[in-house]
Amino acid sequence: MAFPELLDRVGGLGRFQVLQIVALVTPILWVTSQNMLENFSAAVPRHRCWVPLLDNSTAQASVSGDFGPSALLAISIPLGPARQPHQCRRFRQPQWQLMEPNTTATNWSDADTEPCADGWVYDHSTFTSTIVTTWDLVCDSQTLRPMAQSIYLAGILVGAAVCGHASDRFGRRRVLTWSYLQAAMSGTTAAFIPIFPLYCLFRFLVAFAVAGVMMNTASLLTEWTSAQARPLMMTLNALGFSFGHILTGSVAYGVRSWRMLQLAVSAPFFLFFVYSWWLPESARWLLTVGKLDQGLHELQRVAAMNRKKAEGDTLTVEVLRSAMQEEASGDQTRARLGTLLHTPGLRLRTFISMLCWFAFGFTFYGLALNLQALGSNIFLLQMLIGVVDLPVKIGGLLLLGRLGRRLCQASSLVLPGLSILANILVPHDMEVLRSSLAVLGLGSLGAAFTCATILSSELFPTVLRMTAVGLGQVAARGGAILGPLVPLLSVYGSWLPLLVYGVVSVLSGLAALLLPETKNLPLPDTIQDIQKQSVKKVTHDTAGQSILRSTWL
Repeated sequence: MAFPELLDRVGGLGRFQVLQIVALVTPILWVTSQNMLENFSAAVPRHRCWVPLLDNSTAQASVSGDFGPSALLAISIPLGPARQPHQCRRFRQPQWQLMEPNTTATNWSDADTEPCADGWVYDHSTFTSTIVTTWDLVCDSQTLRPMAQSIYLAGILVGAAVCGHASDRFGRRRVLTWSYLQAAMSGTTAAFIPIFPLYCLFRFLVAFAVAGVMMNTASLLTEWTSAQARPLMMTLNALGFSFGHILTGSVAYGVRSWRMLQLAVSAPFFLFFVYSWWLPESARWLLTVGKLDQGLHELQRVAAMNRKKAEGDTLTVEVLRSAMQEEASGDQTRARLGTLLHTPGLRLRTFISMLCWFAFGFTFYGLALNLQALGSNIFLLQMLIGVVDLPVKIGGLLLLGRLGRRLCQASSLVLPGLSILANILVPHDMEVLRSSLAVLGLGSLGAAFTCATILSSELFPTVLRMTAVGLGQVAARGGAILGPLVPLLSVYGSWLPLLVYGVVSVLSGLAALLLPETKNLPLPDTIQDIQKQSVKKVTHDTAGQSILRSTWL
């Protein structure tokens, strides 16, 4: 194939690629903050019903001299689970008899109590405000909180499906630039929205844009990098998510108001939108769809930045037409989504790739979006996920060159699955060990993300690469939507959610062994390239078998 040779002439790993990785991975940190934001902006603080004796200054003043706040709380709010003040009910009338020295609290019935008709009082010691306290997403309205997160994840799912096809049609950089602008405007607007339904709408639009950012970042890095340096670039891209977890915990620790936090993680996208106009379009995509003049211009730009201007000046439209004759023929531009599902060489790759993406989204987001269930210090837990993620992804980079993509993808799903399954055997009172195993599993899944990103880029031809990556992102976000619902199975057994997470991860990892190895292979540009790879593999296997038979004789 010709494009790798063209890329080598202008520089497949030079100053341009260094600047590109900085420009493209920096937004990934803030993309992670958007994804993990509602661990903090939608945190549920301790709360109780508003009652006059405690919260009405006039009523409180009339009795405060005789009783302290704890006594007034005891006669106003019944005890709930764990012998703590009930969060959703209050006594209809103050239970003054509970103040008598020899009286103990008795079991109460619903007839003695009523819902929180006058609202709630929230503990603001950790967060000054969250969307829960702003719109009272507690008690009868508590299902609205996970609904907001599901709407966000649905936005990434829809965005992945739309942006993947749009990128293959209109170009990677153009869709990326638009995604930066949409994320900036929608995220900033969400910070000032006064009503909950509109908040969900604008978070959906943010998520839509986030999908476009993630997909096109990976595609541009892949298509502007030589085959040898591609794993390094994809690992650096994945490390952006790791540092993003650390950034999210740090920013959330310093900004305790959800509106200011939403604004803080959205405003940087205006800067990304401005400088994204400098980024060159993928020359590989331009040449593949027949836009030779633009492709030549971008190649010469990159050659100049990589101090290979002389080599770039030798390129002409005729040279590109001759080198990319097969790609420029125009036949491949008619490839569509159905091609992935009906072409024998692509069908299996598509299904297993989607399964690996699904397992990652299902397991990671099922655990990561419920940090309050893993421990009390959610700021530290969020940062620990990123800290654990760093050595795992760096180790994954080293193993990618030794073990290959297929084995790394399989092990990166099987090992976290086994870690999660091991947590079933840990008693619930060993909270530290349970949290450690959960964070270890979450951090280890970062390697699965790295491997899936690289495999998705290398398994599919340029004319369908973003469509295939879009399908993978759809599968990942479908898993992310379903994953947070799995804890509902705990009513049948506290061990059941972990069993589901672990089994899905392990089985998907084993299925990855059916994928072809792509280590050190050039990126395929056309469907014919995929077929040629399959023919070469069959020929190689047949030759190997012949040699074995000959040796035996």
